[in-house]
Amino acid sequence: MTNTTGLDEYGAARGSRGCRVEVNQGPVVGHGRACGTFGELLQGVLPDGDRDFLVTLPITEGAGARLTLTGGPGPVLVVPETKRKSHRLVRSMLTACGYEGGAVLELTGRLPEGKGLASSSADLVATARAVADALGARLDSTAIEALLRGIEPSDGVMHDGIVSFYHRESRLRERLGCLPRLTIVGVDEGGQVDTVRHNRVPHPRSGRDKHEYAELLDRLAGAVRTHDLAEVGAVATRSAQLSTKVRPRRHLDALLRITAEAGGLGLAAAHSGTVLGVLIAAHDPEHDAKVRAVVAAGERLAGSVSTFTSLCRHEECLPAAGGAPC
Repeated sequence: MTNTTGLDEYGAARGSRGCRVEVNQGPVVGHGRACGTFGELLQGVLPDGDRDFLVTLPITEGAGARLTLTGGPGPVLVVPETKRKSHRLVRSMLTACGYEGGAVLELTGRLPEGKGLASSSADLVATARAVADALGARLDSTAIEALLRGIEPSDGVMHDGIVSFYHRESRLRERLGCLPRLTIVGVDEGGQVDTVRHNRVPHPRSGRDKHEYAELLDRLAGAVRTHDLAEVGAVATRSAQLSTKVRPRRHLDALLRITAEAGGLGLAAAHSGTVLGVLIAAHDPEHDAKVRAVVAAGERLAGSVSTFTSLCRHEECLPAAGGAPC
């Protein structure tokens, strides 16, 4: 059976060119990848419509997906089988495209779950891209937003660069650009956070808080455009401080001291996760010494420390960042 039904009939994948897969033609393989984000540079609620938003901090770590359409009857399997949201997504996309055969989705990546690094969103975005690749369909970031909208709040990792994003709505607010490469020394306070459950809980903010978030977003947007890393660090730090109104951060004060002592740019938080990260510019002449100092101090503080690298894909950042595609 030749399937010519486009993914646009799913109601989400606008711009799809349709599927080009016959059930009995033999194995067809598709690949997809998506980046994670180290928490958020900023997250809060805006006064205009009380809309929850975040600003991404893309990192080079991410998720990969490989989908094999077996070309014959059979079940749709996902490896590892615990990735139930990806299983739901791949089944719905294949059904929407009229593919009725067997399939195997294999997910890979090193993003830990429940820490605030967008592991679930990265899995889903990589899955959507792998399905579209296997089916010969074109799937843009707006279509992926819509596909994820019915599954869970999303971290905006379907978009390149740094974006402001209405995560509870899975909807882009604005593309902000990108920054020269940053090293992020992440300290894990332990445990896990269920993002879906976290976003179901109301997080009341005062009118004063909402206006401050609007001011911080304006400052951050300007700082990203001008590559003002000091201002980016200052906004991220303030957002981390404000995040304690929603979730306690027992290591926040200590990490603020460590950041200041090491000469870091600021502190980024996973607002719905367990990690806090010290930001250090990759082009800082004292970069290596600063990273070593923060790692050592972080290990004394919490014991669980990991180092991440921010992701830049835009030409204007390449000389400073050596940016590589996700």
